[in-house]
Order: sequence, then structure tokens, then C-alpha cells
Amino acid sequence: VQLQASGGGLVQAGDSLRLSCVASERTATTYYMGWLRQAPGKDREFVATIYWSGGVLSYADSVKGRFTISRDKVKNAVFLQMNSLKPEDTAVYYCASSPRLSTRHTDYTYWGRGTLVTVSS
Repeated sequence: VQLQASGGGLVQAGDSLRLSCVASERTATTYYMGWLRQAPGKDREFVATIYWSGGVLSYADSVKGRFTISRDKVKNAVFLQMNSLKPEDTAVYYCASSPRLSTRHTDYTYWGRGTLVTVSS
């Protein structure tokens, strides 16, 4: 499974960005698609996840109410709409897949190359 993420960039605090991730295929290892991030000098952390069939969503507390994860089953794509961005959201954002609902990055099997999001104050 190959995952291709895009959409990062440099924005100011309060701005919005939309990240996209396209999966080359859907298998048992991609039942759940997630976004995780890693800030400089910090561990990788969970941001949001969604079940391909819909109806199951999970967000990190730090992004609830500001970020929205969604998917397009036809396009095999997952999106992360990020609003009201804060400088602490600065990180490399990764698209990843998991066979189960999880907030642990170790449960994610396939990872795409990250896309950098930088939020200036």
C-alpha cells in the first residue's frame, strides 16, 4: 500500500489548510486511515483517524473542534481540514493506515511521506 500525502505549507496563526492523502489500494490494513504528526524534537503523535466505511472518527484533544477528517471512498482519499491553526500545530504530518481503530502510532502499518505544516505566530 502506498500513501501519498500533500497540502502542507507555511501559514499564519488562524489560517486554514487542507491536507490530502491518496491510497494506492484498500486492504485489511487500511480499514482505518489516520493523520499523525511529529513536531521538531518531539515524538510522533496521533491527530485523527477515520474508518473507511464511515461512522467512526477519533481526534486528539488538541485538535478537536478545529480539525476535521473525511474520506472519499471513490478516490481512495483521506483529507484533514485544519482550521484555526496555531503555532503548536507546526509539524510534519503523516498519512497512515491501520487495521484497527487506534491512537497509537505503533498500530499504523503503512505510512506516507510526510508533508510539512508550518504555522507562524
